[in-house]
Amino acid sequence: MRILFLCLGNICRSPAAEGVVRFMAQEAGLDVALDSAGTGGWHVGDPPYGPMQSAAGPRGYDLSGLRARQLARSDFADFDLILAMDRQNLRDAQAVMPPDATARLEMFLQGAQGTSEVPDPYYTRDFDGCLDIIEAGAKALLARLQGAQ
Repeated sequence: MRILFLCLGNICRSPAAEGVVRFMAQEAGLDVALDSAGTGGWHVGDPPYGPMQSAAGPRGYDLSGLRARQLARSDFADFDLILAMDRQNLRDAQAVMPPDATARLEMFLQGAQGTSEVPDPYYTRDFDGCLDIIEAGAKALLARLQGAQ
């Protein structure tokens, strides 16, 4: 399974989701290929936002090796599943999705309890709250993946 996490700039939510799911998948012994991207290209090449890295580190998630990139048309063929952090990112991805795409495009929190979107901590400044939501989404995603195996 190849999964791409998608947010706006690829410096907060999607790299955090990539890091959290990678950590949890390794602990669960699941073999998944993970990446993240943004719908916008403002931060291409940048590491995850410092405050997000600072919130993730004490929880055991090392995001330091990740670098922002923008969603590419080829991602719709290279990944099995593209998971958007909010409805706007989902709509933006749908707008550029090629007709021959093989990836499924869904909301990250599909199947998770509570909210349906991951608020952007770049604006809310609630990095720990964002990570709480991402961890809940990651657990729901891993349960789906384990059920599919």
